[in-house]
Amino acid sequence: MKHISHRKLFAVTVLLVLGVGLLYATGLDVRATLHNRLTQIAELGAVGAVFFVVLYIGATVAFLPGSILTLGAGAVYGLFQGFILVSFASTVGAALAFLVGRYAARSLVERLLTRYQSLGALDAAVAQNGFLLVLLTRLSPVFPFNVLNYFYGLTNVGFWTYVSASWIGMVPGTLLYVYLGSIAGTLARTDAPRERTTIEWVFYLLGLAATAVVTIYSANLARRAIRTQLPEQ
Repeated sequence: MKHISHRKLFAVTVLLVLGVGLLYATGLDVRATLHNRLTQIAELGAVGAVFFVVLYIGATVAFLPGSILTLGAGAVYGLFQGFILVSFASTVGAALAFLVGRYAARSLVERLLTRYQSLGALDAAVAQNGFLLVLLTRLSPVFPFNVLNYFYGLTNVGFWTYVSASWIGMVPGTLLYVYLGSIAGTLARTDAPRERTTIEWVFYLLGLAATAVVTIYSANLARRAIRTQLPEQ
């Protein structure tokens, strides 16, 4: 089993490297290509929304960063619908990764997570207050999102406790990235017949600034609270 796991990891790594290399060699603009594909998906209506959710869930389970897809959702779906789709997809993806870490590939996940030294103290604290620690680590940018998905599967935190705390903790960051994406989408559509007025842009930027302030403030509070929750090293 160990050799099979290593071969799978090697194959995935090679495919990713070849894919990135091919994009670079052909001179494709990855961001523009992704935006175009997401726009095509959005034009499919409800079917496209389902496809986007499945794509996002797959990226989350596959340890791929979701920030680009989150920005893309804001650009093509707008703030409200983009937030709903990303919030749902990221929560489901986090839940599936949790289950993989707990049941399907526990030994492999344990080996992969040994490089993250800070998770040892976090593991001990989770046993005392699982909901609070999951919530705080989701708010804090110090702990990588995809790593936490699998890490919590190795702890004794309950599944629904993990899911609910993760969803709440991911809301500020999701809102910020979708908001950024929605503004980028608006900028990309400046060739539309009706351009945004100065007042509209002021409200856009004020909303973005307020969202960023709340997100950063929440992250700082979470960072301080985590220090008080973790046992002394």
